[in-house]
Amino acid sequence: QVHLVESGGGLVQAGGSLRLSCVASGRTLNTMGWFRQAPGKEREFVAAITGSNSRVYYAYVTDSVKGRFTISRDDAERTVYLQMSNLKPEDTAVYYCAAALTAATMARQLTPREIGSWGQGTQVTVSS
Repeated sequence: QVHLVESGGGLVQAGGSLRLSCVASGRTLNTMGWFRQAPGKEREFVAAITGSNSRVYYAYVTDSVKGRFTISRDDAERTVYLQMSNLKPEDTAVYYCAAALTAATMARQLTPREIGSWGQGTQVTVSS
């Protein structure tokens, strides 16, 4: 079992930045990721990063946030991050940290069915 706790959400103006953090208890070597869900919409994949005990990670971000969002992890601190820059109103959503059921050698888009553990969610609101 992996327990995940997110933080860092808030209210920002369009064009601003936020960094979300997710602290994990338990294993941190499986693929980790971020999803988001806006009201009335399905949960949407945002980014994923592979786990490694050699400090070499592979990251993937979805096209809608490519160039603006960066995912990273620090296994020594049991933390995965989502750095969000140039935020847009359409980024408004509840953001969820996620731990996949398996490890992978290359990051890719994940589906909710591949997730074993979810964080509680943190609200990100971007005003225009």
